[in-house]
Amino acid sequence: MHKGWAGKLFTKISGSSDDASDLSDVAHKAEAPNALRHIASLSMTKVADGLIDPKLMLSWLLTALGAPAVFAGALVPIRESGALLPQMILASWVQGMERRKWAWVMGSAGQGLFAALIVLAALTLDGAAAGYAICAALAGLALSRAACSVSYKDILGKTVGQSRRGAITGTAGSVASAGVVVLALLLMSGLFENKGVVVAAIALAACLWGGAALLFAALREEKSDTGNATKASFGILKEDANLRRFILVRGLLTSTALAPPYFVVLAGGEDQSALGQLGALVLASALASFLSSYVWGRMSDRSSRKVLMLTGIVGAVAMLGAVALSVLGLATQFWAMPLVLFILMIAYHGVRQGRSIYLVDMSPEDQRSAYAAVSNTVIGLLLLVAGFAGGGAALLGPTATLVLFALMALGAAIAGIGLREVEAVD
Repeated sequence: MHKGWAGKLFTKISGSSDDASDLSDVAHKAEAPNALRHIASLSMTKVADGLIDPKLMLSWLLTALGAPAVFAGALVPIRESGALLPQMILASWVQGMERRKWAWVMGSAGQGLFAALIVLAALTLDGAAAGYAICAALAGLALSRAACSVSYKDILGKTVGQSRRGAITGTAGSVASAGVVVLALLLMSGLFENKGVVVAAIALAACLWGGAALLFAALREEKSDTGNATKASFGILKEDANLRRFILVRGLLTSTALAPPYFVVLAGGEDQSALGQLGALVLASALASFLSSYVWGRMSDRSSRKVLMLTGIVGAVAMLGAVALSVLGLATQFWAMPLVLFILMIAYHGVRQGRSIYLVDMSPEDQRSAYAAVSNTVIGLLLLVAGFAGGGAALLGPTATLVLFALMALGAAIAGIGLREVEAVD
C-alpha cells in the first residue's frame, strides 16, 4: 500500500493499490512520488511540444520572417528524423550511466536551450539567415529529444511498476492537452497575426523544458548495473521475432501520423473553413488527446497489444470516412473533416500510448534502451522514406493516398494478432 497524499493520489490515478511485483522494495517505496514527478515533467514537455510544433508554429514563424519556403518544408523531417536516427548511438551512452535520469534531464534542458536559440534567431534575424539559424537550432533540439526518448522507457520501467505505466503517461497526455487546447483557441482567434505572440509561446516552451529538467532531476532512481547492458545493434532484430513484428505493426501505424495533412487538403476551399485553419488541426488533436490519452493508457496497462490492434481499426475507419465524405461531396462542409480528423487523432494518441507501453513491457530489464533505440531508428528510417515518397503519393491525390494509409492501418491490426501478450494482468 502507498502512504501519504502522494500515495493516495497515485492509487487513484493508477487504479492499483497493490505492490508492483517487478520493482525492488526501494523502488516501490519511491514509486508514488516518482510517478507524480513523471506526470508533471511529461505534462510540461508535452505542452512545450505543442507550443513549438514545427508543422504549425515554426513554419508560420519562418514565413513571417521572410525565409524561403524550402526552410519550412525541412522542419518536420529535421525534427522527426533527428529525434529518432541518433538513438542507437545514444543508447550506448545511456546504458553506461548508473542513473539514466540524467540523460533525460540533459535532453530536456537541451531542448529548452535550443528553443531559446530559436527565440533569439527570431528576434535578431530574418530571411534566409533566420531559416538557417532556426533549422540548425531545431536539429539540436531534435538531438536533445532523442536523448530523452532513448532513456525514458528505461527510467519508467525502473521507477513505475507494470500495470500502471500507461495510466501515468496517459494522465500526462491528458493534462498537457488542456494547455494545448488554449493554444489552439488562441491560434483560431487571430491573435497569432502578431509575430511577438508566436515568439512568446516558443519562449514559454523553453522555460517549460527547463522546469521539467529540474523537476525530473529530483526523481529517485536506483543505480543500474552497467556491466550486463546489451549494446544497441540491429542484431537484436535477428534474435527477437516479437520485436520484428512489433516494429512492423508500429511502422504500419505511422499512417495515422502521416494522414492528417490530407484531411486538411480535402477540407480546403476558398472559404477558409475551420479545418482549413491550422489552429483547428491543433484543437482537434488536443481535444482527442484530452479525452482519450488516460483511457488509452489504462487500456494499455491491461493489453497494449489489443490497443495497437484497436487503434489500427479506428484509424482506418476515420481515413475511409474522410474518403467517403469526399466522394459524397461533403468534405468541405464545416462539420465533416473536423469530425473524422477528431476520430483519427483519437487513434493516433492510442498508438502513442500503446506502442510506448508495449515496448517497455516486452523488453528485458537490461535491454530497454537497446530495444527502444533499435525500434526508433528503424521507424526513423521508415519516416524518411515516407517523406521522400510523399511527393510521389501526392500524384495519386488525397483520396487514393488515404485509402493506402487505411489499408496500412488495417494491416497493423491484422499483424498485431501475432504479437505476444506482455502485460501480466489478471
